[in-house]
Amino acid sequence: MNEKFMDVMLTFASKVSNNRLLSCIRDAFTDLMPVIIIGSFCTLFSNVVCNTTPGYMSLANVPGFAWLGMFKPLFVAANYGTMNMMAIGIVILLSAKVAESYGNKDKVVSILALSCFISLCVTSATAVAAESGEAVTINNVLASNYTNAQGLFVAMLVAVVSATLYVKIVNSGKLKISMPDSVPPNIARSFEILFPCALALIIVAGVGFAFEQFLGLTLFQAITTFIQAPLKNVMTGLPGFLLIIFLSVILWFFGIHGTQTLKGIYEPVLLTAFAENEAAYAAGEAIPNIISTPFMSCFSTVTGAGITGGLIIAVLLFSKRDDYRSICKLAIPCGIFNINEPITFGIPIVMNPIMGIPFMIAPIVTSAFGYFMTSIGFCGTMVVNAPWTTPPGLMAFMASGGSIGAVITQLLCVVISFLIYTPFVLLANKQVEAQQ
Repeated sequence: MNEKFMDVMLTFASKVSNNRLLSCIRDAFTDLMPVIIIGSFCTLFSNVVCNTTPGYMSLANVPGFAWLGMFKPLFVAANYGTMNMMAIGIVILLSAKVAESYGNKDKVVSILALSCFISLCVTSATAVAAESGEAVTINNVLASNYTNAQGLFVAMLVAVVSATLYVKIVNSGKLKISMPDSVPPNIARSFEILFPCALALIIVAGVGFAFEQFLGLTLFQAITTFIQAPLKNVMTGLPGFLLIIFLSVILWFFGIHGTQTLKGIYEPVLLTAFAENEAAYAAGEAIPNIISTPFMSCFSTVTGAGITGGLIIAVLLFSKRDDYRSICKLAIPCGIFNINEPITFGIPIVMNPIMGIPFMIAPIVTSAFGYFMTSIGFCGTMVVNAPWTTPPGLMAFMASGGSIGAVITQLLCVVISFLIYTPFVLLANKQVEAQQ
């Protein structure tokens, strides 16, 4: 039964890891992550450092530091150029990844995908005139809800479809315009891909046009209403999130990097939830989502997948096994920065039932605990996407925008994992005695 179950898990992990679409999505979001982190820190600086609003807890409101307020527009502009352009970034990165997966490295693919994406956007907006109070239509504008996290799912769909169409048409060679050998190669290539670009753009724009004509709503509205919103509700709800965490640690138990394997599935949804939190925080509004990307980093994978920081402490305090103690001493620096491979493969936890059981239980319990503490208001909601290698305590403080309750909650998660691992460390001691 063990071998059959292992074969099933390995087959599942292999299919997910090798899936062309999921791999491209995972890699595209990984490439975008530095920009997202920079944007979220700009929000933190503009609110915690440069905010001069009376009564607001900010460094600029401390006597003698009011001059910091002059830098707020700088951070607001930088934040807008990052967080409000996430969909644009995904269109460019994901379309390139999809084309590369087919062996095509034409740089025009990203520009084509962006053109297809813009063709689906409404380029006018209605505003109320200040003097007359009448509704006025403003043309040639692009609302931020198309380019920020709300547009991520449409951006992903357009990037995949446009890049795939382009590559398939180019590879078919049926619409290729051949130029004489005397024409420079770069100019000849421009003509070769002219019709593939045109056809891909017309097809995507045509689908958007058909939605508006026959259904009375834009493609954005359809995807947001019928796909994005339900998927977000499931994966940012506690049961759906715990299922993702459980599948991740199950894969880890079999020696497969569960976090990276499933990243292409959960990352777009959790990142959308985080972007909504960040936007609400910047606007001074109520934070809408408890579960998001930084929530996972703070309460589900702190000290590494399986919350192995608790295992390190339990081993150093109670283990009688010299091999365990030696490995955990070497793993302390890695655990501080949330890297757990030395523990996972050194103890090992992989294919080790005694340590595998608490490894699966700990992150489920700590995630639920973090959710509970946030829901009752003790722990601040996550609004900054701190780097995943940030040490425990400091990570929660930064991610929550300065919540001491978040720091306490994250440290308590490590304590909880310690309590979960301890009985199994003692059991490992008895196992060695029995073997001797």
